[in-house]
Amino acid sequence: MITLHDLIERKNDLTALQMAVRGILVFIVAYLLIRISGRRSFGMKSPVDSIIVILLGAILSRAAVGASPFIPVVVTCLAIVLLHRTLTWLVAISPTFGKLAGEKILLYEKGKFREVKLKRALISRAEIMQHTRTILHSENLDNVDKIYMESDGKISIILKI
Repeated sequence: MITLHDLIERKNDLTALQMAVRGILVFIVAYLLIRISGRRSFGMKSPVDSIIVILLGAILSRAAVGASPFIPVVVTCLAIVLLHRTLTWLVAISPTFGKLAGEKILLYEKGKFREVKLKRALISRAEIMQHTRTILHSENLDNVDKIYMESDGKISIILKI
C-alpha cells in the first residue's frame, strides 16, 4: 500500500504519481500561505512583497520536484510568510518602519523637474513624459502640479486645482 510518506519522500527519480501529488500539495500549501500572508503580497507589489513572491515560488518549487524534503520546505515558507506579515504590520503601525519601506520622491513641481531627485529615482525626463502621456493622454504639463515616484516605483501625477 502506498502511503502519503511514499508520495512526498525525497527521491532522485520521482514517479508521475509522486510529482502529481507533490504539485497538488504545493498548490494547497501556496494557497494557504497566501491567505496567511494577506492580500497585500499580491496587490501592493512593493519590493518586499516581490521578494516574498519570488522566494516562495523558488522554495516551493524545490518541494514540487523533490529537490528538498517536503516538510522542511513548508516550514521554511511558513517562517518567511510570518516574517513578511510581521514586517508589513510594523510598517503599518510605525512611521519609522514606514520610512524604511520607502517614501515617495518628488520629481516635478512648480513647472520644473527636480534633477537631483530624478537621478536619485534613476528615471529620465523622457520616462516621466512617457508616463504623463500614458496617464494624462497629453504631453502638456501646464495642468500638472506635482509628479511623484511612489515607493513601489509607480508614477503619480497630481493636477492643479
